[in-house]
Amino acid sequence: MTTATADPLYPSPDPDPFFTAPGDLAAKAPGDVVRTRRIDSGPYVGTDAWQVAFRSTNSSGDAIMAATTVLLPIGVKNPPLVSYQALINSLGTKCNPSRSLFNGELQDAVGAMLPIGRGWAVSLPDYLGPNVAYGAAKLSGMVTLDGVRAVQRATEIGLSTSPVAIAGYSGGGMASAWAGALQPTYAPELKLAAVVAGGIPADLEQMALGLGFAPHPGFGLAFAAAMGLEREYPNRLPVSDQLNNTGLWFRDITHDECRRFLLFHGALRSADQLAASKSLMDSPAAKEVLRENSLRYHDGVPTAPMLIWQGIYDELTPFDSVKEVADRYCRAGAPLTFTPYDIAEHMTTAVAGFADAWNYVEARFRNDPVPVRC
Repeated sequence: MTTATADPLYPSPDPDPFFTAPGDLAAKAPGDVVRTRRIDSGPYVGTDAWQVAFRSTNSSGDAIMAATTVLLPIGVKNPPLVSYQALINSLGTKCNPSRSLFNGELQDAVGAMLPIGRGWAVSLPDYLGPNVAYGAAKLSGMVTLDGVRAVQRATEIGLSTSPVAIAGYSGGGMASAWAGALQPTYAPELKLAAVVAGGIPADLEQMALGLGFAPHPGFGLAFAAAMGLEREYPNRLPVSDQLNNTGLWFRDITHDECRRFLLFHGALRSADQLAASKSLMDSPAAKEVLRENSLRYHDGVPTAPMLIWQGIYDELTPFDSVKEVADRYCRAGAPLTFTPYDIAEHMTTAVAGFADAWNYVEARFRNDPVPVRC
């Protein structure tokens, strides 16, 4: 049983006017600064903190406003800049790094601070955009690149000439890898010293089909990705129309929530319980949207030095799709280092790979020769 028509359910807007788009946003260029402010760095001792609101682009090519939070190590002149795409995997505005850095919802906040210890500045963009469109990978890549542009253009922060690296894992790895792939065409003027990405969801269609209709411990995140993609593609991916009353109830209670809530309340639920029919995955339009947000089917090839790491037996992000992307990059001559780990558990691979990833970034900041290992 379902409703006749169920429109997408968007997140509650952030009440802070800093995050409200101006009326002339479309007249600005991607990456142009809308406003900046200095903020209290809170628990991140030894840092100065800024927030930058900027113009970016959504998946339809329309202007949107996004924001990023910048932490700078006190006493370090002209530090390198790392755009760190944090593990958001959420649906609410309170889950964006601009909020979750300070409200306890950002679970990899400690990892985001590791570059600070090396004397680098860190920018943490709200890369899911104003509608918190989790799963919209192309959007995430564009917002990431525009976040770097905006930080460089915010002259009061003082990072206009800093070397730049882009880094992330899992959902953050997807945003980072897409930024690397899009940069040559979307932001060709940006010079990226390094792109490091791990645990990449490289084929959303494959992941959706693999999840199936049986109960699954990670169903809450899969459901959130479907809701996020519907927000980004409301006319092409009408997921809410496919939900039964239980599904609409679950959508309503999760639409403003973050990763821990989604995992806990979605554990061992299933599409079979929440869907009115099983027809959505048979829809050519749905498959088209999933493929548009899958690196496996994106023609772009990064030109910046890139490190990708992936667990061979990763139960969440299949290895074969990432390996296929890496092989294509290598055949195209991309300066890629691809590192597989003989690990199954998704987050264990993050811990295993990040130490080498940060060392790779440091070597690029030193202008060491770029290794290629395919």
